[in-house]
Amino acid sequence: MTARTEHRQRAHRVRLEWGVEGAALLAAECAAVVVIDVLSFCTSVDVVVGQGASVLPQRRSDPAAAATAGAVTAGDRYGTGPSLRPSSLVGLAAGTRLALASPNGATLCAAVGPGVELFAGCLRNASAVAAALRGVDGPVGLVPAGERWPDATMRVAVEDALGAGAIAAALEDRSPEADAAVDLFVAARARGLRGVLGRLASGLELVADGFGADVDLAADLDRSGAAPRRTDDGFLA
Repeated sequence: MTARTEHRQRAHRVRLEWGVEGAALLAAECAAVVVIDVLSFCTSVDVVVGQGASVLPQRRSDPAAAATAGAVTAGDRYGTGPSLRPSSLVGLAAGTRLALASPNGATLCAAVGPGVELFAGCLRNASAVAAALRGVDGPVGLVPAGERWPDATMRVAVEDALGAGAIAAALEDRSPEADAAVDLFVAARARGLRGVLGRLASGLELVADGFGADVDLAADLDRSGAAPRRTDDGFLA
């Protein structure tokens, strides 16, 4: 980042950067950071905390660490138990602590160190997360997670920009990057969020694998009143 770009970012309260590098940068200069992984980590976190359960984010599945923390390990998305699929979590019992591995959303969470408030944002809880951010004393950062190419480099995921835009739309003093995400969200909402998500690369993949219900849950704008926040016990409402 050049000095000129850094100065422009710091002139605004609501900032947006992508991926792990963006999460680390914003964590260093913001009072709160929101990780946005719409398909599917943050949508799954929202579904879990909305039922009185909690999420222990893991960069990769680690059943031993989960057991030590008293958590239940999420299984494979093609299995019958709790997994990264939001639809598999709808019936999760209150009080459950779920260890949820995600190469995108959970990896970004790990990049935001202690001392910074961390939220999990998505379309389902956009207004609730924005309301929580309005109570934060200081600048706030929005971090669309993106996906991964086979070589592990980041692929921009439009659905995450839509989630960031939905949150930023309810906030003032936005950077140009956050404004661009708002514009994208407004256009997608006018066309129908379910249809847009279902035609994006990640949505097409889920639908082709028989997981269209997860796209439906992810597209349900402001369905949730929870603002999942990281605590010592994981993400809680």
